[in-house]
Amino acid sequence: MSLKRFFDRIDESRRSLLVANRSSPDPIQNAIEATFDDQPVQVGERTVPDVDADTVLLVDDSEILATSPLSALRDTIVTVNSDLYSTGAKRLEDLDLPTVLEQLDDIRFTLRGYPKSHTEKLLLIVISRYIERVAWRAGQGRHRASFQSLSRIEDERGTRRVYERLGDTDVDVHVYGLPDWDPSKRLEVTTHAGHGSDFRDSWFVLFTPSPPSPGTDAPDPPRTDHGPVALLAIETEPQVWEGFWTFDPSLVADLNTYIAREL
Repeated sequence: MSLKRFFDRIDESRRSLLVANRSSPDPIQNAIEATFDDQPVQVGERTVPDVDADTVLLVDDSEILATSPLSALRDTIVTVNSDLYSTGAKRLEDLDLPTVLEQLDDIRFTLRGYPKSHTEKLLLIVISRYIERVAWRAGQGRHRASFQSLSRIEDERGTRRVYERLGDTDVDVHVYGLPDWDPSKRLEVTTHAGHGSDFRDSWFVLFTPSPPSPGTDAPDPPRTDHGPVALLAIETEPQVWEGFWTFDPSLVADLNTYIAREL
């Protein structure tokens, strides 16, 4: 049994990103198309009445699920690189995830890292940082993240700073990976180390909010503000990842239970 079993819970669904009334330069459109090349997300453009220029529409079976300015995608996945996150140049509070990317949840992606691709893996990095931001803003709950090699937390200044900030909250933080460094000696985290495939090959970031106080009859918070939310990716060959992210409370809970019991 391994984390790969959870991919069976994700349907082979497809969605489309349409750039409405584009006036932006061709290279921006081309870069977005390249990011989702060979993915279950089709990128196109269209003239749409009564829609602002350079608006991205997320479409599923002709239904518009979400909209975002094209500039938001440009600034998130086109004109940036992973160094902004690994070095800490882009802080938690600076991340503003476009709604059309957030709602590409429950879709199975196959994404390549450098040098096979300069842009594809960035999508997983952005979603990971988004989940870390959800946990940080919530200030309590439980956060789990795997790094393959635990030393990555120390080596990447931006990642280390994120987990220092999470440690300053009441979030219960757990980190996972090969035992080449002990984060708990430097950070307010619980370390889980091992050599099995779930430690070597997995990339997960998962946040579950604290349950409401007994007797509380408040409505559920918006999913984008407080979770639950999870990303799971498996490295199937060097620098090739199959992954998805989800806001499904049942799936997030089952992932959390498996990780707590098996890792």
